[in-house]
Amino acid sequence: MQRSLHQVPYGNRTAIKRKMELYDSFDKMPLLDTVQAAIKDALPALEYRNPTPAQSVAVPALLGLEAKKRTKATSTKKGGPDAFLLAAETGSGKTLAYLLPTLDAIKKAEQQERDHAQAQAQKDAEDAAAKAEGKRTDVFAAEEPEINKAVDPARPRAIILVPSAELVAQVGAVAKSLSHAVKFRAAPISAKMSATVIRNQLFNEKGVDVVISTPPLLASIAESNPNILARVTHLICDEADSLFDRSFKPSTTEILERATPSLKQLILCSATIPKYLDKYLADRFPDMNRLVTPNLHAIPRRVQLGVVDVNKDPYHGNKNLACADTIWQIGKSTGEYDPAEGKEAVPTKRILVFVNEREETEIVAKYLMSKGIDALAFHRDTDPSRQAKTLASFTGSDTSTAIKSSPDAPPKPELASKRTLANTKVIVTTDLGSRGIDTVSVRHVILYDVPHTTIDFIHRLGRTGRMGRRGRGIVLLGPGDRADVVKEVREAMYRGEALI
Repeated sequence: MQRSLHQVPYGNRTAIKRKMELYDSFDKMPLLDTVQAAIKDALPALEYRNPTPAQSVAVPALLGLEAKKRTKATSTKKGGPDAFLLAAETGSGKTLAYLLPTLDAIKKAEQQERDHAQAQAQKDAEDAAAKAEGKRTDVFAAEEPEINKAVDPARPRAIILVPSAELVAQVGAVAKSLSHAVKFRAAPISAKMSATVIRNQLFNEKGVDVVISTPPLLASIAESNPNILARVTHLICDEADSLFDRSFKPSTTEILERATPSLKQLILCSATIPKYLDKYLADRFPDMNRLVTPNLHAIPRRVQLGVVDVNKDPYHGNKNLACADTIWQIGKSTGEYDPAEGKEAVPTKRILVFVNEREETEIVAKYLMSKGIDALAFHRDTDPSRQAKTLASFTGSDTSTAIKSSPDAPPKPELASKRTLANTKVIVTTDLGSRGIDTVSVRHVILYDVPHTTIDFIHRLGRTGRMGRRGRGIVLLGPGDRADVVKEVREAMYRGEALI
């Protein structure tokens, strides 16, 4: 299990922490004033929050403030983009870490083009004045007629690739929050949108600066409209370990090859670095700059991990019963408090239940509903419109009444079906729900099945304890499960060590 990840050297952690101290505030980063102002829009009510480790490490490097390491590959390389790998723990704010420097570069390039256009216009005016003195009368002196140009797809400066439609919407929302101050146009497109909506986004007369898409969709569009990638200077691959696996790699690499001639910066982001990704990057980009946070491959320290032994009383190997009872205990416990929200009780408790197989999501969700729990199944085969509504109801803000503290003991498992658990929402999902989806409001994660790999452990437990909040993971250890693996993970978390 431990061999599923490539070993990452940690001898330079102290040096990384020193660099982070130099940029412990966004004000210390040489970002444009409009980008600085946009940070407050992207972090509502948190405008004085300091950068996360991922942001402190990535933003200065992507702005070009750090000297690049010279390698043999660098000296032989002819042109090509500056490549970066941002490897940071889950919930560390990677989206802002790559968006801020990318938008800064786009706006600076726009200003340079305006300055160049003004200089050229002045030169043309001077040339026209000089020609007026000795104006020719032959036909070749006639001005060029205007050409009617057909509608052409937008030629964005930045492309952001993500593995799912949910992430397209999520990154698009962050980009939109930044656009109010920075003034740029973002076009999030996914297969869940109609062809008309996608066309209106990309064939916009006012142009598009940033396109956010899944690789298969954008690759198919670029096949018939190759000009859409003709001016891309920044390409970001978010959740790179997914985008370079067998399912996405062909379309991801196709987009990369088409965009390379104009590409200035390639940014890959991932919370884990599997061996296949590390090998590909070593072969394709041997001089890639690796931006690693000190806690890479480690579960956030504010996350606790508990274990429920399903083999013992009162469950006798029944995981469904153990899962329902655990959720009831969470739901009936004293109201949760969040220091970031003024120490007021959280109105609705949100719980993610992770299973290994897609078929299990529906089975477990139905059982939980039979026990009076508000539970929904979420997987790749779920109807797209239902997926969106499920996530919106789960991650959206609440207007319900806050949970009142209850001294009552949790109900016995056999009595749960006769009652309804209020103020608690549950989603039963596969690893689809563990990649990039915003789950800041989730305080509890239940691992119904022990994950297959350490990577899955990191991503599943990383759905809680995000952005400095507290969280708790609970493993249901049943017949045939690897108790030794769970013990190893718990001990590593207790010591604050990486899970490799």
